[in-house]
Amino acid sequence: MGRFAVHAGPASTNVALRRQSPARRWVTRVALGVGILVSAPRCGRPIAGAAHAPSSEPDPRSQPHVIGPSDVLRITVWRDPNLSTQVAVEPGGTIVLPLIGELHAAGRTAAMVQDEVAQRLSAYVKEAVVTVAVAEVNSYHFTVAGNVEHAGMFTPRYFVTVSEAIALAGGPTRYASTADVVVIRRSDGGGVRRVPIDYDKILSGARPADDIVILAGDSVLVP
Repeated sequence: MGRFAVHAGPASTNVALRRQSPARRWVTRVALGVGILVSAPRCGRPIAGAAHAPSSEPDPRSQPHVIGPSDVLRITVWRDPNLSTQVAVEPGGTIVLPLIGELHAAGRTAAMVQDEVAQRLSAYVKEAVVTVAVAEVNSYHFTVAGNVEHAGMFTPRYFVTVSEAIALAGGPTRYASTADVVVIRRSDGGGVRRVPIDYDKILSGARPADDIVILAGDSVLVP
């Protein structure tokens, strides 16, 4: 029996596919699909307006870390190990340091805390050289609820996007309405706002700007 060429017309291609084994049929279909995807852009023009607008939501990855409760700070005073320490931020947002006493750290960057520590320590140590660094990030947390495999609170040590947050929760269930995902986020005025997310279009690449970065305290709802 002779072989059927898959590059013949549509009718011949369908006959050839029926004559092949199921496994070979799958490989042939994939090859045909890849060929269509590769050749299509050469035949058409770029779609006008195809560029995606950037998201208006904040991206904390491009900014210095804002300290929060439970974060661990490493304070180093050059040539003075007795004043150097590592301390966790209290639930109220404060830390307690030798000589200085209580200092508010939450809501500020390490550089801001460093400046205040150096300024207050100058009353006791002449020309003190102070370095403040975030040793552990424990204040970043968010929840994923609804139709996901493992709903709950998550506390990764790095910022994640919507799609990554849903992946941490095991992905959507088969009952999920993934085109209607909502990120519930606190607004600057103290209220709450809802950010609609089309998870399907994130995965397809149609709306990559929807894959916003999850902020501390956000809730991702997958209906």
